[in-house]
Amino acid sequence: MAAIGSVAELWRYPASSLAGERLETIAVGTESIEGDRMFGLVDASDNEIARPDREPKWHKVPRIRTRLTGDRGLEIAIPGADWLAAPGAESDRAVSDYLGFPASIRPFGLENAPPAYSGPLTEARYRKAPIHLLTTASLARLKALHPQGTPDPRRFRPNIVIDMAAVEGTFPETEWIGRKLAVGDLLLTISEPCRRCGFTIIAQDGFDDDPAILRNLVRHNAHNLGVYCTVDRAASVKVGDGMRFA
Repeated sequence: MAAIGSVAELWRYPASSLAGERLETIAVGTESIEGDRMFGLVDASDNEIARPDREPKWHKVPRIRTRLTGDRGLEIAIPGADWLAAPGAESDRAVSDYLGFPASIRPFGLENAPPAYSGPLTEARYRKAPIHLLTTASLARLKALHPQGTPDPRRFRPNIVIDMAAVEGTFPETEWIGRKLAVGDLLLTISEPCRRCGFTIIAQDGFDDDPAILRNLVRHNAHNLGVYCTVDRAASVKVGDGMRFA
């Protein structure tokens, strides 16, 4: 079957709620992308995990950059500052100073902790889906509904962004639930739409707060944008790979 689109962007999120890491290639397993969502950020006073979608005190968190080193060590960068190894006392001080309250980056379980790490752990607040896929066609539909807005993919935290022609009047992948997709050698089943939350309205580098982003998704697509997928055949994916129905 002919390709209906191609991979435009690939993302992983080493630390939940912090900025993602844009890559040229990702390794997708049956349960997760390698290096995705290994760490969380908590309020050190009560161990509450970051909730930018609900609490204004966390709204600056998506501006903190993240990346993984070759040995899967986490590094973070506060806006305007250099990269720091994390978790650790120095990175926690930097994040705390930036947010204005005591905060700490912690691994999601010992399996995600760096070697010799003996600090506290935390738990993810939800079970992540293996893959979150979003098309430029849906972003174009949102832009058509809200011309003043900036439907930047970073608002929606996808793993795979597929470039495909706009489909007038629809968010196409929302209509593909249950279908199978091949992205390069990766085989996926689209399991459910991705219900959007208040994270989508928060400002990041290059765009401002915009409540109308979420209002339009609520009004025109039942709160949804993009889809979650399960993995039928694991594989690496690179920018430029074609996508087709399987």
